[in-house]
Amino acid sequence: MKKRKLNLKERTIDLLKSLCFLSPSLLGVGVFFIVPFGVVVYYSLIDGVGSKNFVFLQNFIKLFDNSAFLMAAKNTLSFSAVAVPLAVVLAMGLALMLECRIPLKSQFRTFFLSPMMVPVASVVLIWQVLFNYNGTINEFLMLFGADKIDWLQSDYCQIVVIILFLWKNLGYNMILFMAGLANIPKELLEVADVEGASETYKFFNIKLRYLSPTVLFVTILSLINSFKVFREVYLLTGDYPYEKLYMLQHFMNNTFRSLDYQKLSAAAVVMALVMVVLIALLFIAEDWFGKDVEG
Repeated sequence: MKKRKLNLKERTIDLLKSLCFLSPSLLGVGVFFIVPFGVVVYYSLIDGVGSKNFVFLQNFIKLFDNSAFLMAAKNTLSFSAVAVPLAVVLAMGLALMLECRIPLKSQFRTFFLSPMMVPVASVVLIWQVLFNYNGTINEFLMLFGADKIDWLQSDYCQIVVIILFLWKNLGYNMILFMAGLANIPKELLEVADVEGASETYKFFNIKLRYLSPTVLFVTILSLINSFKVFREVYLLTGDYPYEKLYMLQHFMNNTFRSLDYQKLSAAAVVMALVMVVLIALLFIAEDWFGKDVEG
């Protein structure tokens, strides 16, 4: 009985010590993340900051009747649907290529990592020089008799931003995949070679299985970054870009300027819920795909 009481006392003391060490982090997360998000949810359910009358889902209904929000949501989803898979697949392909014995491997790695060190304003300046109506790309196309294209004011505008997104993010994603490949048990690959397994079999049945946690992490990271592409688009085109570049962040930024907190809060809650659902689906898919891989 005394021993049980002592064990309970020791566990209680350990719990209190743990809470003491965690308290600064918990306080920071609560003050800067949980409480502000709670305030956003509260604003999304009232009809005004001054009146404070609860209207529940009325703000969300108005939001989905707003053509600017629907256009921004459509553009953001279409951009993410193209940019995120490309960021994952291309980064994995680069990592697999660098795993092989190729010439100039170090220079190749440096080339893809260099965008991480370049300020965003400088990157945007380069893209403006390249894709301006009188820019380098159009001058190159004119050599082959093609007409000039106003890239940022045409249906090709998302392609320009997707290329910019990939150029900025491929290097970091590639390093993550290289780390994942380094953790694959070499014994499995050696046994597969002895058994005469093809490279395709080794990739899909060994490498990709062990890379599933890395694929999940890179996909989530790329998804979050795709929702933050506003910075580059804003520097390229301003507050009101060509309609296919009008993203959710543009909508929120312009709504904030008009001090429409209810609409802004409702949009933020919807965006957060969509992100939670997408990430949950990714976790389910990764758990199913990598369920028979040893930890």
